Amino acid sequence: MNIRIYEEAGSSVVNIITTTISYDFFYNPVSATGSGSGVIIDRRGHIVTNYHVIEGARSLEVTLFDGSRHSAEVVGVDAGDDLAVIAVKAPQSKLKPIRLGDSSALRVGQKALAIGSPFGLEKTLTVGIVSSLGRTMRARNGRLMSGIIQTDAAINPGNSGGPLLDSQGRMIGLNTAIFSPVNGSIGIGFAIPADTVKKAVPSLIEKGYVSRPWLGIAGQTIDAFDAAAMGLPSGGVLVADVFRRSPADNAGIRGSTGTMRIGNIIIASGGDLITGVNGKPVSSMDELNNAIDRMRPGDTVSVSVLRGNKTVVIKVELEEMPRNY
Repeated sequence: MNIRIYEEAGSSVVNIITTTISYDFFYNPVSATGSGSGVIIDRRGHIVTNYHVIEGARSLEVTLFDGSRHSAEVVGVDAGDDLAVIAVKAPQSKLKPIRLGDSSALRVGQKALAIGSPFGLEKTLTVGIVSSLGRTMRARNGRLMSGIIQTDAAINPGNSGGPLLDSQGRMIGLNTAIFSPVNGSIGIGFAIPADTVKKAVPSLIEKGYVSRPWLGIAGQTIDAFDAAAMGLPSGGVLVADVFRRSPADNAGIRGSTGTMRIGNIIIASGGDLITGVNGKPVSSMDELNNAIDRMRPGDTVSVSVLRGNKTVVIKVELEEMPRNY
């Protein structure tokens, strides 16, 4: 069965060679190459991979399953979910789209197979199981990615951007990272769920980015210890700053007016303390971001804030997050 899956799905997996340019002490350009994997998603030549695979690349070269090489261009990127779509111009006969599975139906213990180019070794298959579901990890821009799949199928540098497959050869995730102190696989690999990929790809192809809702604040998590030291009845997210003309600014959410020191840490003070969104408690910046991420630009949310000694509910109409945010 593994042979059949490899032969069927392997033709949808590509090797990506990136070229980046840096400058030495004398400002002379120095080129460097890197490698990763990608997955063909349609016969128009669109390939999905990780953002970190192609980040900063001056040029991209894709090697298809038959060994043919093609230059590629970036179509869209989403640093927040570590996703990117690139495109190649190749005969449709050479472009076999991957079959996409349903990552919401995954169960711990089921078979998982990874195909990619670890350490530049093309078309490598490793086999394992789904070790855990619902993990979280940080994207390059600091955003917390949720719903991450954990697997013990060996994933090494170069596997990034390749598919994680189920026993039917359907892509259930996009391999993105390993957890290892030795720069190699020790049985803990992570993949972005296929459902996340399916949701993001159409927007990446059409717009070049993923539209996300935006509240427009800079916040700081206040835990129970900090709250007690600051004389607050509960923790939450202290609004350190409100971006000008943002949804939060338009709705009247207030930022900090000063700072205070708790031990060796300086904390913003005087601003609103966000304690809930749409009636559900919020105790950290990550929880606030997750609550906002479940909305859409144009949605109106009820933000509960502690202002002085009073709890105030503020209606905020979310906007699309600016591209440079």
